[in-house]
Amino acid sequence: MIAEKFVNPVEREVLGVIAKRWSPRAYSSRPVEKEKLLTIFEAARWSASSYNEHPWRFIVATKDNPEAFDKLLSCLNDWNQKWAKLAPVLVLTVAKRTFTNNGKPNKHAWHDIGQTVATLSLEAASHDLYIHQMAGIHPEKAREVYNIPDDYEAVTMFTLGYLGDVKDLPEEFHKGEKRIRERKPLSELVFEDAFGNTSSLMK
Repeated sequence: MIAEKFVNPVEREVLGVIAKRWSPRAYSSRPVEKEKLLTIFEAARWSASSYNEHPWRFIVATKDNPEAFDKLLSCLNDWNQKWAKLAPVLVLTVAKRTFTNNGKPNKHAWHDIGQTVATLSLEAASHDLYIHQMAGIHPEKAREVYNIPDDYEAVTMFTLGYLGDVKDLPEEFHKGEKRIRERKPLSELVFEDAFGNTSSLMK
């Protein structure tokens, strides 16, 4: 069974790419076209960042180069390797920890990594491509095998590809691919006057 192209149960009308975006583990073996990859990274390039620093860097590996793919795969923990090895593309995100203009710590670099990957994920969804972000990485191993400078730090990794067949995944991952996706209600997220006070927008 091919993983379903879900439509998220949004309560208000949002952009189509937001409604369809989700994080699958089941990927097709179909390669991702070079032009689409470049378009997705171009979208990421235009993401907003603190002081226009663009603190993100990406290390990419595809199944077209098995040696490079296995090298990047080895920077994931064992749990994530079980399923991520089936994806056609792996991407490691790396944050620059200081501002270029003054060398001061950039406390917002990790926020900006998240923002650029969010932008990238929506561009990917517009091409029927999906990403799954992972915090379960070995950052120091990544530093060693990729010679990442001291001023940079590996943050996350994500898979990217077309939806595949759930049965190709190890059985322990099947249930997660089929579960109904949920989000906290806005009343628990948007406040007014004091932390925890639901905004009057929801009343």
